[in-house]
Amino acid sequence: MSDIVSEIDEGKFVLPVIQRELVWSEDKMVLLFDSLLKGNSFGGVIVIEEEKDTKPLFAFRAFSKDGNKQASVNKEILSQRQNFVIDGQQRLQTFYIGLKGSYFQKQLYFDLYSDYQNDFDFVFAVDVDKLPKSTKEERPIKDCLWYSAKDLLRKLKDTSDYEIVAEDLSDFFGVDSNEKTRCIKNNIKAFFNNIINQKSIGIAKVTVNKKISELENRQKIVELFRRLNDGGTKLSALDLVASTLKGFDYRMEEFLRKMEDLFKDIGLSPENLMKLIFLLQDNNAKEMASVDAKDAEFAINNQQRIFNTINVLRIFLKNAKLYDYYNSDSNRSFIPLFFIAYFIYHKNMSDAEINNIWDKWETKNADFKPMKSWLFHSLINGVFKSRGAGWIPYRTGISKLLACIKNYKNHLFPANELMDVYRKHPLVFTTSYTVDNLDKLDRDFLFYLMYDCKRQIRANDRDHIMPYNILKEKHIEDAYINSVKNFQLLDYGTNRGAKNGKAFKEWVNNPNYVKDKKIYIETHLIPADETLWTENRFEEFAAERGQLILSKINSYL
Repeated sequence: MSDIVSEIDEGKFVLPVIQRELVWSEDKMVLLFDSLLKGNSFGGVIVIEEEKDTKPLFAFRAFSKDGNKQASVNKEILSQRQNFVIDGQQRLQTFYIGLKGSYFQKQLYFDLYSDYQNDFDFVFAVDVDKLPKSTKEERPIKDCLWYSAKDLLRKLKDTSDYEIVAEDLSDFFGVDSNEKTRCIKNNIKAFFNNIINQKSIGIAKVTVNKKISELENRQKIVELFRRLNDGGTKLSALDLVASTLKGFDYRMEEFLRKMEDLFKDIGLSPENLMKLIFLLQDNNAKEMASVDAKDAEFAINNQQRIFNTINVLRIFLKNAKLYDYYNSDSNRSFIPLFFIAYFIYHKNMSDAEINNIWDKWETKNADFKPMKSWLFHSLINGVFKSRGAGWIPYRTGISKLLACIKNYKNHLFPANELMDVYRKHPLVFTTSYTVDNLDKLDRDFLFYLMYDCKRQIRANDRDHIMPYNILKEKHIEDAYINSVKNFQLLDYGTNRGAKNGKAFKEWVNNPNYVKDKKIYIETHLIPADETLWTENRFEEFAAERGQLILSKINSYL
């Protein structure tokens, strides 16, 4: 085991670009060390052996020594024989970090007082002095004696004698108990036997058929990689797609990583990025499983324009006061943003011109207003939330919207034509908002508008302004009680504490509960006429508040 870890350190074991990053948690990593010291099977490792002075099949990266991501390199000629690991990465990466490096500045520590007959205790920590000095677990020795696994490995390799190391450490820590000395010796013995002397790791080598093309060989290895990962820590469908793309072109690794890191704030997940790549090629029907070399080629050849497009999409969201809506919840539908990005991408502009598209958006850009209008109307009607018979947003919606917008490349943004797509489909959609249809609108977006398009940074409840129990006693129907006209966003501590069930007028007029009544009624769009603040006049209150909500909506639309 320690020999392989040393060879990883020397770069003799590397990771082909098709491999994903380290995904194991600290808990899973320490369990692997416990399992190894118990003598359990480590399992096999499968590699592609690439010879010195040859061109490798894949670009590759080193194992991470500190938990951080490593960039892949594309070498024409190898300076030494190297094993490209296609199965066993998570296990080898765990041992390398634990025995040679750290996990985001945390070193692996081994409790030398572990109950060696049952469990071996490991933990990752920045400061050993802050680790617990005792344990609540049922074991012979309640004290803990934490020691760096990295230092222990080095001592054992220097002496090749676990008994000497055990004696040295017992003396160093001033251990004066025979029971503790014996415990240290047995734990170090287990470490020595299963990490230094472990000889049973199987290395299976995959043969590359030099008679077929490099691309065919790559895809054969990718397919093997996919099948191998049906077990263990399974790869997601997106991991497998990413592996396939990286098999076509190693530069896809950096492209996918960069796009996700820079634009995850607006919900650009790897899945959304792949769908966008399909759509930019006017292909709405393509599924992840059918990704091919042309998709990788398109992404790499156009990566700067794709990057610029997403960047100015984010600027558009900020100018339209919609950035916080997407930034506050990663589950927001990205579908409408696909088509804004599509429209920008296909503008007859250079990459530099696209970057400056919104410089004078208030006065000089004819697309901004219809684009914003279409997006606001789409979101407030909730057309991308699977509403309406037969409209499946990710299939039917994308298909119909693409069929429309691709006819307007380098024209004025077709807001009305896109909204006609909704009207021709059996969707609940309107651009005329009244007090009576407020409850048919999407509440998430409605609340976002009601509260001035600002991200809510506190944990809120949707609170009945006038309490449900009081209105129910007055025989008000649930549909009216649960109308958006009777809801506000209130921090859950206040809602479930001071306000809980109190008559609204009693609560709002008590300065112990509401310190600044003026700010409160302005923030929550409460009618200024205090005579309406009673449950006996609930219907009038709701009608007046509905008008305030409607005015707020119209101020944005």
